[in-house]
Amino acid sequence: MAGTRAVGRDVHFYLFSEPDQPLGGMRLNPSVTEENFLSMLDILIVATGPFRVTLRSAGVDLMRTNNLLKSGHYDITPYSRRDTIAITDEQCITRILSKTKTGRDEPFRARGFEAAHIFPLSSEEYWVQNGFSRWITNRTGERDAGINSCQNGLLMQSNIHQNFDGFGFAVNPDDGYKITCFDKDPFRIDGRTLDSICRSSSGEDGARDELLRWHFRQAVLANMRGAGEPSFEMDFPPGSDMVGEILSGPEAGKRMEAELFSRLNGVSVT
Repeated sequence: MAGTRAVGRDVHFYLFSEPDQPLGGMRLNPSVTEENFLSMLDILIVATGPFRVTLRSAGVDLMRTNNLLKSGHYDITPYSRRDTIAITDEQCITRILSKTKTGRDEPFRARGFEAAHIFPLSSEEYWVQNGFSRWITNRTGERDAGINSCQNGLLMQSNIHQNFDGFGFAVNPDDGYKITCFDKDPFRIDGRTLDSICRSSSGEDGARDELLRWHFRQAVLANMRGAGEPSFEMDFPPGSDMVGEILSGPEAGKRMEAELFSRLNGVSVT
């Protein structure tokens, strides 16, 4: 079943001229600062000039500070009446659970850990077409697209892997590698920092900043724009009609394509 990311939002933002029609919003977790929120709006808002963001109840403009963001309604107003403001129509990738099954994974799985792709394996064709492999420095030969490199991966507990793949949380490399949760946080990871081993972006084994930045951007687009992208069920119990549930839900074509690509792991698309 597809869920809606708008449920539980306690922050909403509006175009100043349409104060009753929210452009989007977010569920507020404790680590989000005014600076974080304004940076997220920079991803979501397309404007022809500078704008200000005002907490409606207080009439106070936000500043790029570490002050914690307050819940409420925020109005976005251009400084000049000649400027226009709109929400971006940038594409957000449809993701499925990026579990891999290789011999190398088994010791980690036995301890409750899984290797999670930052950029999804199911969208390898998009990866190749847009040259994402340029960020991978440890590819093995010209035919290696690099999507399975450890530089495109994080080792995480299996119980939070699905939440990561569904853009429920992301790591912001431009904010000290802080974890930001966009949904409920039952694992108490919001505000924590990515392990130093994983954030060695210039090394052969660390996650690439460019890919973490891409994933963070996708999480903002998925969770905060409009009512949010559909959030899909990724854990199908044995015996359930997985194909039937996918085909009867939203964006069935994209989800089936993602599932097929996932099952073709190891088949070159170059």
